[in-house]
Amino acid sequence: MSLLITHNCINCDMCEPECPNAAISIGEEVYQINPNLCTECIGHYDKPNCQSVCPINNTIIKNSNNIETKEQLWDKFVLLHYANKI
Repeated sequence: MSLLITHNCINCDMCEPECPNAAISIGEEVYQINPNLCTECIGHYDKPNCQSVCPINNTIIKNSNNIETKEQLWDKFVLLHYANKI
């Protein structure tokens, strides 16, 4: 499943530049994650990098409205980064 940034976000801008998929952008009130681009950093890191750099605990959480398996996240990673190179 993709991740979600909660309203606990303080808009510190730590997460956006660290996202390897460019899935994070500034929203109307807080940063937001595009579920079509979020792979939870599968293919890049062992755990979601945005969660690692966020200074506020439990601000970036799993999005229960967008459930995906690790295999689906891996397939999304491949499509995002390698589909146009085949």
